[in-house]
Amino acid sequence: MTAGSSSFRDLPPAPCLAGIASSVWIQEVGDAPLAQRHVPHGGAEVRCVLGEAPRLLGPLTVATHCDIPAGGTVVGVRLRPGVLGGLVGLPADELADEDVPGVELWRDLARWTDELGGAPSARAALELLQGFVARAVGEPDHLVDEAVRHLVPGRGGTAVLPGLVPLSQRQLRRRCRAAAGVGPKELQRLLRFRVFTARVQAAVDDGAPGDLAAWAVEAGFHDQAHLTRECRRLAAVTPAEFLAQYRAACGGADDHDHAAAYRPLLRGRSVQERRPRPA
Repeated sequence: MTAGSSSFRDLPPAPCLAGIASSVWIQEVGDAPLAQRHVPHGGAEVRCVLGEAPRLLGPLTVATHCDIPAGGTVVGVRLRPGVLGGLVGLPADELADEDVPGVELWRDLARWTDELGGAPSARAALELLQGFVARAVGEPDHLVDEAVRHLVPGRGGTAVLPGLVPLSQRQLRRRCRAAAGVGPKELQRLLRFRVFTARVQAAVDDGAPGDLAAWAVEAGFHDQAHLTRECRRLAAVTPAEFLAQYRAACGGADDHDHAAAYRPLLRGRSVQERRPRPA
């Protein structure tokens, strides 16, 4: 690992987080500090730089950066859209675009900070963090869960919700904001961008060329121009720049593996399955 670089491995969540987390990760930083970019994906993240207290990154509506110290190891849990309200016990829209110290949300965090910092390995620390999240999460809003399933690109979107969810538009918007941090229309926009991000990650892992026009339609955008507007709004770069930045950071790197994050999103879509890297 070179100075200023990092390794990053997405992993499937533990069984205790089924229906709660979409993926988990371990990141190890080299000899220089790193400003890690986080892009909107519809959910929130619980992450911990080992030796520090865990933090919660609320649902993003624009990209942000989180600083990681030189030599730092980060373990994290990427939450599914709609579960945040049950995890923190307050309306999720109060945490949108917020990076919050965990001690402001969970009373027993001091003990968990010590246990995470004292774990014998990053994998062991990740298991501890997943257990903490699983115990902290409350009952999800099942109507919001149903709505989220239909907001994923290719499953009908907001147009089909009135016939599926027995709530008025105002009630659904209020409950979606409380559970997911944003309303249905905004969440649909974030989930479209999430599919586009998954396609970028898959192409970089496969060393495949980019087909932005095809990816735009696949992810539910009207056309490439629509994708370009949304990518600028959410990530502050064009789609071509977004792809190039991912290639520069992850392309050809054996210590970067995002398959556990993008494969579930592309399952059933026209994507070539990536061959797993050797252990």
